[in-house]
Amino acid sequence: MATKKSSTSLLLMLSFFVGSFFCAIKAQSSSPPIANGLAWTFYKSSCPKVESIIRKQLKKVFKNDIGQAAGLLRLHFHDCFVQGCDASVLLDGSTSGPSEQDAPPNLTLRKKAFEIIDDLRERVQDQCGRVVSCADIVAIAARDSVVLSGGPDYDVPLGRRDGLTFATLNVTLANLPAPTSNTTTLLTSLATKNFDPTDVVALSGGHTIGLGHCTSFTERLYPTQDPTMDKTFANNLKEICPTSNSTNTTVLDIRSPDTFDNKYYVDLMNRQGLFTSDQDLYTDKRTRDIVKSFAVNESLFFEQFVLSMIKMGQLNVLTGNQGEIRANCSVRNSDNQYLVTVVEEDLETLAELR
Repeated sequence: MATKKSSTSLLLMLSFFVGSFFCAIKAQSSSPPIANGLAWTFYKSSCPKVESIIRKQLKKVFKNDIGQAAGLLRLHFHDCFVQGCDASVLLDGSTSGPSEQDAPPNLTLRKKAFEIIDDLRERVQDQCGRVVSCADIVAIAARDSVVLSGGPDYDVPLGRRDGLTFATLNVTLANLPAPTSNTTTLLTSLATKNFDPTDVVALSGGHTIGLGHCTSFTERLYPTQDPTMDKTFANNLKEICPTSNSTNTTVLDIRSPDTFDNKYYVDLMNRQGLFTSDQDLYTDKRTRDIVKSFAVNESLFFEQFVLSMIKMGQLNVLTGNQGEIRANCSVRNSDNQYLVTVVEEDLETLAELR
């Protein structure tokens, strides 16, 4: 006959295994589904080395300037949140209006990031022809920026097509929450894109690398100091940004500015978040515990960041016959005079052969 002690031990073991079973199911079900038209091995036949081509080149870029990793990651964010992940942020303006790049939130996107994407596009096209979209190159480059600065490695579903239009100024402004936004604004805005509070806090962790412009946070310093900001931290920022309209920049994460890790959340717990949109994640009770959990468990942050990034990378994607594969990331094919000339010459050659 089993003793009371052995029965209790058995129940504890069963509870453990049952709990583990349901946790496994929960983790599996939390993985974002893949949008129709995308695939993990989309370029397996048409351009099997696309990811290795991009990573090899980015290793060289980051060896010279690791700061470019943050620029490429931010470019992916700003592309996806406005009109979906369609590389519309790369398009130059036209007679129909200014480009997304001319909108205030995008004025601080790194010019070098655009140059890097265009260089990667040339390298990929040299190897595979015009089969890989600019939107996919941006997504892969963002992932590699995370990996090569110390973050988690993960697969990116591919097969995005490039958009034929860019968003208007009003649409761009409406879809990119300002760094002065509080948590309520962030949660409300991102909920329209099917992101929950955990997604919001995880994606905000992208601020573990990169720079912030003084004009994006000096409202926390002048005319009065934000009470949620650590005093020593504030005094240091005042030296960097002596006036409210200073054009200087400073690091987003004071503990490890060039390393993708969970120190951003440690900053928030110490009241050293740079933007209002950062620090308020810890001030607001709805997101405080999520910040704490990521601050004490980097693996948990990495796991959630990957899930949220894959989810974000599929926002309103164009697939199949939608959109196009641009020959030049900054110009639609119909506006690309060089491409038009090449196509016309090819057609003439075919006609002569007949």
